[in-house]
Amino acid sequence: MNNQIQALLDSVEQVIVGKRPVITRVVAALLCNGHVLIEDVPGVGKTQLAASLSRSLGGSFNRIQLTPDIMPSDVVGFSMVDQQTGKLEYRPGAAMCNFLLADEINRASPKVQSSLLEVMEEYQISLDGQTRPLPRPFMVLATQNPVETYGTYHLPEAQMDRFFMRISMGYPTPEEEMRILERTEHYNPIENIKAPAVTLDSVLRLQQQVAQVTVADSVKAYILSIVSATRSMEEVTLGVSPRGSIALYKAAKANAFMFERSYVTPGDVKTMAECVLAHRILLSAKGKTVFGTPQACLASVLDRVAVPMG
Repeated sequence: MNNQIQALLDSVEQVIVGKRPVITRVVAALLCNGHVLIEDVPGVGKTQLAASLSRSLGGSFNRIQLTPDIMPSDVVGFSMVDQQTGKLEYRPGAAMCNFLLADEINRASPKVQSSLLEVMEEYQISLDGQTRPLPRPFMVLATQNPVETYGTYHLPEAQMDRFFMRISMGYPTPEEEMRILERTEHYNPIENIKAPAVTLDSVLRLQQQVAQVTVADSVKAYILSIVSATRSMEEVTLGVSPRGSIALYKAAKANAFMFERSYVTPGDVKTMAECVLAHRILLSAKGKTVFGTPQACLASVLDRVAVPMG
């Protein structure tokens, strides 16, 4: 594995126990300049994951607890009159940082959701006729509880599609939970990270290097075959969009780069397919009966689509 990526993963694992595959996927999203939706129950370490990633890179970190009374200005900031000069002065919102944890995004009003998603898409804030670029790298890690729906606002499929990937952390094993208890006995384990493992400038360089990874035409065709298959199934109401195929293309390149390859294999595509594509698939009534979940539907597609050889 790439030395800098290995150092970053080791640093985050000083806080997060037993979730190497999850951390690796989040780092892949970072390398692709993407945003992550973490869909899981409370208390499994979503906030700690975002905080430890930020601390491991020496970036600024903000957390906003989204509720129905949060305003768009809390996210993007606002302008107010300076009493001394009489001029408008910009006061930054939560989004003006490198890593933003948007906790329980489905509890925010549609107006706030749209303002946050606009920031995610444009990497800038437009307010009072001025455009302010966000710090780079910029990454949103949004969370939502898939179980509790009371008092929430469903994220429309068009907005879900803007997330580069969706992941779930899951519960730890008994052995892992024992280690968590031992780590948290005397202090917050985030304090284990004493210094950044990788600098923000290094991340920007790594993002450029990921873009240089080559993809053979046969692998590109494999990606398109997977995506096209989701659009033609009667069990699927909404298949994967072109944005989804671009995301899978980038994610496969990031996975290859992390394992020190200058080219993408079909294995890279299959590794990243579920976390990048599943949340972009909307099952029909028949699809819910046949497959149950988009993940199962996607697994069926991956089994059916021929893998390129050589």
